[in-house]
Amino acid sequence: MVPERGKNMFDVTKLEWTREPASYVLGAGRIEIVTEPHTDLWQRTYYHFRNDNAPVLQMRTRERYFSFVVRTEFESRRRFDQCGVAVYLDSENWLKASVEYGDGAFQHLGSVVTNHGYSDWAMTEIDASVRSLWYRLSRREQDFCVECSRDGLHFSQMRVCHLWDAVDEIAFGVYACSPEESSFRAVFTDLEMTDCRWPAHDGQPPDEEELPGNGCPAGGEKRSDL
Repeated sequence: MVPERGKNMFDVTKLEWTREPASYVLGAGRIEIVTEPHTDLWQRTYYHFRNDNAPVLQMRTRERYFSFVVRTEFESRRRFDQCGVAVYLDSENWLKASVEYGDGAFQHLGSVVTNHGYSDWAMTEIDASVRSLWYRLSRREQDFCVECSRDGLHFSQMRVCHLWDAVDEIAFGVYACSPEESSFRAVFTDLEMTDCRWPAHDGQPPDEEELPGNGCPAGGEKRSDL
């Protein structure tokens, strides 16, 4: 059983598609996406191509401090098949975190952050037998933390990053795609938006010029209640 995380503000009736897929199921507490071949998100770096046709299903918020939790289940079967969480602002500013299918022996657990039209990619190999994974995506103003978990109880940090254009309202949610000649079913359940589970840093204080522009001292924040 997953412990209580606070009030859930993730409302499936407020979700919006960026590139609605041909086949999907959207219900209370459950989302299914069947991917289409040659769909992907990537911008320029190393490969020198721009892919911006993956379906992304998101909710908009101006809340500057929150966490989003979701469980993913996937039947990926071909190289680069992937599904996970996303913050998609526009084609040149976004982040995604997912499991990407490898060669049958391994998969890539990784994340991509794209700022001003250039993507990066950070990943590690995991066993190909993994078919379900939890994610926790947290926002603190323009900074984001992505964590993953096998059981929904114990989360490990994957990535801390900054999105330059995440200054006010953002969109966040889930995505799935198949960059090569493939299609698979991705299932998302246990979707929750809660108070921020990524605590403020309690070590070295920030440089004076790096304090958040919210009128608060280091380590504090103005926030609206969820």
